[in-house]
This record gives sequence, structure tokens and C-alpha cells, in this order.
Amino acid sequence: MAEYQVITQSIVNVMVTSTISSFPVEKRFAKNLTIGELKGKLELVTGASAASMVLEVYNQDKEFICTMTNDNALLGSFPVDDGMRLHVKDSNLRKGEFDDVSKVTKFELSKDEYSKRTDSVKSFLERNKLGKYNKEEVEKKNEEQRIKDAEEEKMALALEVGKRCEVSITGQPKRRGVIQFVGSVHFQSGWWIGIHYDEPMGKNDGSVEGKRYFTCPPKFGAFLKPANVVMGDFPEFFEEEMDEM
Repeated sequence: MAEYQVITQSIVNVMVTSTISSFPVEKRFAKNLTIGELKGKLELVTGASAASMVLEVYNQDKEFICTMTNDNALLGSFPVDDGMRLHVKDSNLRKGEFDDVSKVTKFELSKDEYSKRTDSVKSFLERNKLGKYNKEEVEKKNEEQRIKDAEEEKMALALEVGKRCEVSITGQPKRRGVIQFVGSVHFQSGWWIGIHYDEPMGKNDGSVEGKRYFTCPPKFGAFLKPANVVMGDFPEFFEEEMDEM
């Protein structure tokens, strides 16, 4: 009786594969399930028919262990342990039959046909004036972006190539160097400032992804937004320490 309770109360964690699909699925089953009940659950997982289903057991080394042939037997009566694999065969279906999507007829709509539908995501957004279909909100965001861009441009144009500067980034120590570039870059939108740091505290040598904007030693170059850069008569930190001495 005690041995039977161990079987009925324990759980086994296995991988499930099938002749229908090549994608494995991890599942947990109670060992007190009958093989017939297990097939019913696997029908939902694999899409194979329980009536024509054959279950094979493989260990973690992909070695065949046994076939579960008795639908009235308990799962726990078979040598199935955690990490093993249950392979589901269905004699009515060919292997990989549902993997080849090239054979599936695609449902396509033209833009005009899609626009006429009343049950689409587009029609829902339009009815409720959401996202890009909220004209007032879109105009508000566009105006905010125009103001932001204008402010950034003003800050960028106030900076001069060849001038000393100090860089402030939240959570990082202040750095100093020389402004070597002011303008747009290929890797991000907006205005960017190229800095040649006094110390190797940067990320590049003045080039990004093979495109060069200025020249400096490796790890001495960086690109920052204008808001992080202050131009001024900033000496190198080493010089300040010497003056204090």
C-alpha cells in the first residue's frame, strides 16, 4: 500500500516531442495517471489523436527505454524519471506535417480592403481616437518634439570645436576634455558632441562603426548630447591638483 501511494503522489518532469512537430515541450505529470489519461493530456499538447497515439520513452542520452502499451497501466509503473523524453507517435499523421508553412494558404488583404473593415485594430483605434489617430495628441507631441529639438540645436551651436569642456552625466564622475565635433551622426538622431577626453575614460577613438568624426587615441573619445557638455576654461584635473599643492 505504501508503494502505491508513492506512485500516486509523485510528479515527473519530462520533455514531450511528437511526429507532428519537432519542437520539444517541457511538461509535468502525476505518476498516478493512467496511460489513457496521459494520452488525453498529450492530445492537447501535441495535436495527435489519443486513439492512434503510441508513447515511447527515451532517456537523457536519447536512448530508447520502452513503449507504453497498456492504457490502463499507471505512468508510475513505467521507468520514467525527471529529464526523460516522451515521444508521441500518431500513425495517422506524417512527421513534420504541420511544420511546413509553405503549404498553408495565406489570407491577405489589400490596404483598401483592410481600411474598410470595421473589426480591425485600425478601426478600433480610429473610433476611440487612440495613438496616431488622436490628432490633438499627435500635434501636441510633435510640438513638444520641435521645441526639444530647437533647444538642443541652440545648445549645440553654442559649443565650439577646439574649446575646453566639462562633461556631467548622472551617476558618473565629471570628465574634462576638448570639443572635437559638433553635428549630426549616422548612429543616432539629433545633435551630438564629440569629446576628446583628457584621460582614457571614453568608448572610442572618434569613430563609430567605421565612420570617423574626429581623431584621438582609443578610449579617449566619446559622443554626448549637448545638455551634458559645458564649455569653459576648464584645466585638466591634474593641473588643478598641482595648483593646489
